[in-house]
Amino acid sequence: MINEIKQLSENCFQEIINIRRYLHSHPELSFNELNTSKYIKKVLKKWNIPFIDNVANNGVVVVLNGVNPNSKTIALRADIDALPIQEKNEVCYRSKNDGIMHACGHDVHTASLLGTLKILNDLKNKWHGAIKFIFQPAEEMLPGGALQMINEGVLKNPKVDLIMAQHVYPELDVGQVGFCAGKYMASTDELHINVTGVSGHAALPEKYNNPILVACNLVSELENYFSKYRDAPSIFAIGFFEGLGSTNIIPETVVLKGTFRAMNEKFRKISHEKMKTIAAKIASKHSAKINFDIINGYPFLVNDIAFTNKNICLAKKYLGEKNVVELPIRMTAEDFAYYSHILPSCFYRLGTRNKDKGIIHGLHTSRFDIDEQALKIGMGMMAFLAINS
Repeated sequence: MINEIKQLSENCFQEIINIRRYLHSHPELSFNELNTSKYIKKVLKKWNIPFIDNVANNGVVVVLNGVNPNSKTIALRADIDALPIQEKNEVCYRSKNDGIMHACGHDVHTASLLGTLKILNDLKNKWHGAIKFIFQPAEEMLPGGALQMINEGVLKNPKVDLIMAQHVYPELDVGQVGFCAGKYMASTDELHINVTGVSGHAALPEKYNNPILVACNLVSELENYFSKYRDAPSIFAIGFFEGLGSTNIIPETVVLKGTFRAMNEKFRKISHEKMKTIAAKIASKHSAKINFDIINGYPFLVNDIAFTNKNICLAKKYLGEKNVVELPIRMTAEDFAYYSHILPSCFYRLGTRNKDKGIIHGLHTSRFDIDEQALKIGMGMMAFLAINS
């Protein structure tokens, strides 16, 4: 079966490259993937594969039935949205949509999943169970398309028993894949903080209450608190600090924005309460006002240990033991995490790096690209994992 899947991957490789390049050239932002959805459906119609559309608005779902389809159902998920980044790559398939780019590789995920679908459709008399293909919108923006698709029943009819997804990974060379069993990625919450004091002339300190000093004190206190929990692990970081005064003008308000990330939901909840308590004490101490708003993001992502370890063994069979690596936990976030808290899940990484070709740039950068050989590996290995899970 491995050789048969690899041959089918080779047979449709150029078509999948073309699909990926079209998607890369026509990126759309989260919750606006209308044309991307139309293109996916166009490809499915060409292949005579029925689908369900308008799931979470722009989501598309396909169910393939193998032998004895009621025996089990595994879901495979790809995200379809892009990022608000101006592409700087000088390639024939560069983005045609100004200020929007597939800098996180969702074009690769979508094209690979279509390739996997094509392979498994050709082999549907040789594998057991049912496979649900989920083309999901809005991974990049809260509240995330995964949650909306779940709420609209994507894991039902047929009921999904297992789910997996792959994500491009420029830290690994093309030809390699990476796995992490257990907790893998962090929860993510947005912090929006307004500190209000009293504005005034900088030369008259008795007339003002400087919110910049209050904000600095707040950040320092929060940093000191979370420094004790780096091994939890957790991340507290402020990335935006704006106080629109001048050389001799003290502003009335300072705006802060940041992120909080954790790998434990109990610690996450406690930390939310602690941040607001610290803010209240700082506000009282300085006779200022602090509005501390926390927007809950995605939960932490956990890979089912048994399911992931089985996929590691299968990946070694498909790619060779030296091409399958163990990955450390990451404090980045993914809305695939919502699936991982409902049923056994496996979220793994697909190597895309090729230093000799200059393909070395990271995710979410204007020069991110992949060695397109990763498409062949991605679609073939996912097909092999799916029918053996």
